Amino acid sequence: MKSHRWQLPDGVDELLPPVARQMEHLRREVLDVFHRWGFDLIDPPLLEYLDSLLVASGGDLDLQTLKATDQRSGRLLGIRADLTSQAVRVDAQHGSSDDVSRLCYAAPVVFANPVGVHESRVPMKAGAEIFGVPGLEADAEIVALMQQVLRQGGLDDVVLVLGHMGLFRALLERADLDEQAAAALFAAVQLKSETDICALVPAGVLRDQLVALPQLMGDRAVLDDARRALGAGSAAAGHAIDELEVLSELITARLPGTSLRYDLSELAGFGYHTGPLYAAYHRRQGRALARGGRYDGVGAAFGRNRPATGFDVHLKPLLSTQQSFRPATAVWVGAQALQNSAADARTALLRQVDALRAAGRRVVMGLAATEAPPADCQSVLTLKDGQWYEQPLTGR
Repeated sequence: MKSHRWQLPDGVDELLPPVARQMEHLRREVLDVFHRWGFDLIDPPLLEYLDSLLVASGGDLDLQTLKATDQRSGRLLGIRADLTSQAVRVDAQHGSSDDVSRLCYAAPVVFANPVGVHESRVPMKAGAEIFGVPGLEADAEIVALMQQVLRQGGLDDVVLVLGHMGLFRALLERADLDEQAAAALFAAVQLKSETDICALVPAGVLRDQLVALPQLMGDRAVLDDARRALGAGSAAAGHAIDELEVLSELITARLPGTSLRYDLSELAGFGYHTGPLYAAYHRRQGRALARGGRYDGVGAAFGRNRPATGFDVHLKPLLSTQQSFRPATAVWVGAQALQNSAADARTALLRQVDALRAAGRRVVMGLAATEAPPADCQSVLTLKDGQWYEQPLTGR
């Protein structure tokens, strides 16, 4: 009879000891960073009505969202592939005033398809959003927080890349394209494909500017190049470049010594991003570790039109770089220590175990005489002269 092998779906992974503990340690550390920076934790549901989940994505996440029909209401449900839309809904539905709101989260999401080879379809995402602040100070705060989270994960030398959705939108307004062609042009600019851009836009100044956009990447001089290539005759493009310049100054003041680069085709969230965009890269990772940007007005769909900016980071790639995690060693109590001790000695042992656990120590109680101590047990409780003492476990 052929044996049956239980398998997980393609791209779906699970974390086992001790990595699962490391992930929880990292998640807690990131949440502590958010707390110290004044952000309030939310824990939205994994499952929501589909139309609610897709509000803040502009349709970008539609293909990444697993769907099912709710047997109670008949409406389509979605398993979240992102948490931004949920944070927008929470701010819109539960905010009590127009004051500034700072929300954060750290929870798993589910992708219908992996975003890259060997990428997990069940990533752990952490992020933070600021609602109610239209100024660039909020974007600088988010970028600084993003940098701090990556440092908490063990990365001190990330490269911050800035872009601005306003530049692409300013050019798109002059292109006279339908929705499908506009989305195709957005993808072509992201891919830096001159051939695809030329196939979508007729020859002329606008095509030249769109072709130039993906080439505008590098250091501070890129902003001057952008003014010459894109700013002439477009107040919106000039305003976007001005915002990038001001944001750069704010970031440099907050994060002196940070490696700052520009890529004006570093675009994301075509359906909802409205202003500055930011991404964090590291030489040991092939793709952005964290992304964010401004998305003003998205909450209008929930009845609350608010300026907003935020970021999120995938935590699983940080596990290999985290330096602060050191698995705690455990104390072993053999089953025979209980079985072969007098009643008063057993009572004293159990009290000692309770005291160690109350102090935060990890204690493993053996339940069978044949059970061996786990690998993380480095000491053992032994009875000597009527007292229980912690001693090194020999052979470790």
